[in-house]
Amino acid sequence: MKVLLVYPQTEATFWSFKHVLRMASKRAAFPPLGLLTVAAMLPSDWALQLVDTNVEPLTDAQIRWADYVMISAMIVHRSSVNTIVDRCAALGKTVIGGGPLFTTGHSAFPRIQHFVLGEAEGVMPELVEDMRRGALRAIYRAEGHPDITRTPMPRWDLIRLDHYVTMAAQFSRGCPYDCEFCDIVVMNGRTPRTKSPAQMVAELEALRRRGWKDRVFIVDDNFIGNRHQTRALLDEMIQWRDRSGSTMGFFTEASVNLADDSDLCDRMVRAGFNKVFLGLETPSVESLEECRKLQNQGRDMVASVQALQRAGLEVMGGFIVGFDSDREDIFQRQFEFIQRSGVVTAMVGLLTALPQTRLYHRLMKEGRLESETTGNNTEAVLNFRPKLDRTFLVDGYRELMKKLYEPGRFYQRARVFLRNYRPRSEQLRISWSDFQAFLKSFWVLGFWQPGRTAYWRFFLSTLLRRPRHFRYAVELAILGHHFRRVANRM
Repeated sequence: MKVLLVYPQTEATFWSFKHVLRMASKRAAFPPLGLLTVAAMLPSDWALQLVDTNVEPLTDAQIRWADYVMISAMIVHRSSVNTIVDRCAALGKTVIGGGPLFTTGHSAFPRIQHFVLGEAEGVMPELVEDMRRGALRAIYRAEGHPDITRTPMPRWDLIRLDHYVTMAAQFSRGCPYDCEFCDIVVMNGRTPRTKSPAQMVAELEALRRRGWKDRVFIVDDNFIGNRHQTRALLDEMIQWRDRSGSTMGFFTEASVNLADDSDLCDRMVRAGFNKVFLGLETPSVESLEECRKLQNQGRDMVASVQALQRAGLEVMGGFIVGFDSDREDIFQRQFEFIQRSGVVTAMVGLLTALPQTRLYHRLMKEGRLESETTGNNTEAVLNFRPKLDRTFLVDGYRELMKKLYEPGRFYQRARVFLRNYRPRSEQLRISWSDFQAFLKSFWVLGFWQPGRTAYWRFFLSTLLRRPRHFRYAVELAILGHHFRRVANRM
């Protein structure tokens, strides 16, 4: 059996990092972890090809070669998926779709004949048998949530690791919280399920043996959802780093109450973590209550962010405007909140009703839902009727993004972060791609792009006053270039 696994094209979104890939001499930010994992569930004697269209073009010859074409996609991939499906249909190939895009919205793709909905582990044996018999059903729907200690190691051999800035791995699925706008609980449930620490470390060791030395994104819904297991994993990672000499660095997603657990923060840093993404959302207490972001309530979030920074963890933050409870001063409040906290990587988006979330169903019941989301969290588009004036929200959002990433204000925020940040010395490894990115950014940001004066002030002041932070300052400046390009095209 010959199976072609295809990952669609990702648009230039906040997290695509497309505007800095050339500086790092890479083709994509992250590998298609879902497809690599599904590939490991297919029989070992089947012939497999994986095409990540962010790395290489999909050819007609590859499509003709396959008995089946498998596509995994997120909502942001909708347009690219339609293009790929049209090409497969023209060549008479059977397509099987899976992943978040189809799990919550497969009915929008009538040209795809077969779907795997939900987590694949529970239905793969049946799917494989039906593929062998040539008698596929239209829908394979996973019931419940599988034990992921049985999930096989991703098929890293199907990609070239050096095409990517960052590798990806997964320790847990699910989140104990139930924020109204979030689709995590829809797909992965509220009970975090984890791999065993030994299983996870074995995956990292496999990456190390393949020559990977750089960053790994632990793509969990909430890395600290099951703190007992997280502590066990971190202890195992610390021991593995000691015996293997691994130089990998890690980052992940967590809830803001990580800041309340200094022991856990310390273990994360000792295990090689130096960044964490938090859903900070909003400084508005009323809006946090509206969306049931319970873990953010009753705390000084700026203080929480800065506690993590002092522990050695750079905080990347997600922020939302457009809640029903937001008032007209929300844009200024968000700006001040972000600047004071020193969250340099600040992803701000308009509130979006993702398919099948509690927000989606509430707005549908209220007659306010107007369209499906594109999945691009930096599009100035609302898919529902807001309480504040729509034009006011959209214009205010665009202005806020441009203001946040205007060079002077961006570097000002970076200085706040660097004043608080306490990196560990073992986090300072500089790879060849890091060095290449520095040389290219030196020209692009220091001579070619607008904002040169602000760049040189930031560059020189960091070099003179905080030389230990210089590597981080260069990285932030490069990321700022990408975010500025995204903001300016809105």
